[in-house]
Amino acid sequence: METTLDTALRNAGLKATAGRVAVLDALASMPHSDAEQVYRAVSGDLPSTSIQSVHNILADLTGAGLIRRIEPAGSAALYERRIDDNHHHVVCSVCGAVADVDCVVGHAPCLAPSSASGFSVQTAEVTFWGLCPGCQAAAAAAAVAIPHPTPAE
Repeated sequence: METTLDTALRNAGLKATAGRVAVLDALASMPHSDAEQVYRAVSGDLPSTSIQSVHNILADLTGAGLIRRIEPAGSAALYERRIDDNHHHVVCSVCGAVADVDCVVGHAPCLAPSSASGFSVQTAEVTFWGLCPGCQAAAAAAAVAIPHPTPAE
């Protein structure tokens, strides 16, 4: 029985292998995952798969335009299935959590450079950095727990 993932793979010119279907399925519920996380997610259903096989599948899916690869500074490459828009990302500078940020204008590219040096800009990729809610709470709790010196009288 053919699934929508099988059809998407075939429409992209790829064979609908069990590994490719499993990786796409895993990324549907685990956006912004690296290859190791995807490997752990699919290895239970595909015990004969390897981390190298997952890397190859991720490269094939990225090349076919079925997934998007993002590379926040200091992080392994991350993958997601949200490809049909020009959204951006916010990354926690402490724990590395990643969340989507919708494009401020809503169409690609949503940012226009002051000078494109003759390039025809097709997309814009912006990464916002900050503290996620969990790290904000931890920082606030740590600040409360640290005794502050009082000035000598």
